[in-house]
Amino acid sequence: MKPFLNVPFLPEERYVDFLCQCCDDLDSVHFSLLHSRSLDSRIQLEPLPAQESIIAGLERLHGPKKYALLNSRFYTPELLTDHNRLKPILHTLEHCLERKVINGIVYCDHYLLQVLADESPQIAAQLEAVPSVNTMLDSAHKIEAQLAYIGETGFKMPGKIILDRSLNRDLDQLAAISLSMHRQFPGLKIEVLANEGCLPYCPFKLSHDSYIALANINGRCQTHVINCDIGCMRLLDEQPHRLLQSPFIRPEDIDLYLYHVETIKLCGRTLGPPFLINAIKAYRARRYDGNLLDLLDAMSWLAERLYVDNRMLSFDFANMLSQCDNHCESCGFCKELFESISHPLPMVLKNQRSTTVD
Repeated sequence: MKPFLNVPFLPEERYVDFLCQCCDDLDSVHFSLLHSRSLDSRIQLEPLPAQESIIAGLERLHGPKKYALLNSRFYTPELLTDHNRLKPILHTLEHCLERKVINGIVYCDHYLLQVLADESPQIAAQLEAVPSVNTMLDSAHKIEAQLAYIGETGFKMPGKIILDRSLNRDLDQLAAISLSMHRQFPGLKIEVLANEGCLPYCPFKLSHDSYIALANINGRCQTHVINCDIGCMRLLDEQPHRLLQSPFIRPEDIDLYLYHVETIKLCGRTLGPPFLINAIKAYRARRYDGNLLDLLDAMSWLAERLYVDNRMLSFDFANMLSQCDNHCESCGFCKELFESISHPLPMVLKNQRSTTVD
C-alpha cells in the first residue's frame, strides 16, 4: 500500500515519535510557518512554539513531503506592499530549504504567492505552490486555471491538489474530475479532506475564514462567539441531525475514495496530539468503534454532549449520501438515522480545583 495520509505536524515530542512510527502511511505533513501569527488559516493567539523545535521535529520525519502553511484567507496590504515585511518570511523559507524540511507551501491568497515569487524567484523555484482546500477547487476547469496561474508565478507546480469538500458527497463528479486530471497531469496527486466536519456548502465559510484572518492580524478572536450566536454552531445545536449531511469521510469509507484519489487529508491541529493520534490510528485501521464526533475537527465541541455511534452507520453510508438531492424538507432520512444511532451524553463538570499546596 502506498502512503496515503496527509496529516498535521506538531512539534510535541510524543507526537513526533508517533508520526515516525506511522511514516509508511504518511504521504505528507503540513505545519505552521511560525514567523508571525497572521500567516495561518487557524487562530494562533496562544504562545507559539520555537521555530527551531518545529524544524528539529521535521528533520526526524524521513519520507513524507513537508508543506508549510501560508494559507490565511487574506493578509494586511502592508505585508503585500512593504517588501521589508516579507524578508523575515523569505528568510524562514530559505532556512527551511537549507535544512531540507520543506517541499512547498499551501496558500490561499494569490497576492501573497505572487509577491513572494517577485521578491525571491530563487526560493519560489524550489517550492511547490499547493492551493489550499479553501480555494474550493470543484471542477476540472477551475483546477486547470489554478495550475496555469501558479505556473505564471515561477513557483514549482504542485505535486498534488486538494479538492473541495463538497465533492466528498458527489462521487460521480469526484470520479470525473479525478479521471480528467490524471489524464492531463499524470504525475499530479489528487487529495480530499476527510474529517473537517463542517456544514455542507457552508454559508458561513468565506466569512468565517475572513474573521479568522482578522483575528490573527489584530489579536482578538470573536469567531467562537459569533458561530455560537448566529453561525454554524447555533444551527447544529438546534438541528444536530444535520451533522450527518457534513461531507466527512469515515475511516471505513476511505478505500472507496482511494479508487479515485491518491491521498486523504486529516485536520485538527488546534485540538492537539491526543485528538490527532486517535484520528490517525482510526484512518490507518480503516475503522473506528467509538463516537464519530471524536474524529471530526469542526464538530469536536459536540463530542462532550452527544454520542454518535460510528459502528451503527451502514457499510454503504458514503454511497447512500452521494445520491442525496439535498431536499431535506421532503426527505427526513438523516433525521431518522441520527435518532437511531445517537444519544445525548450526561453533563460532566470538569475539576477546576487547584492541586497545589500552599
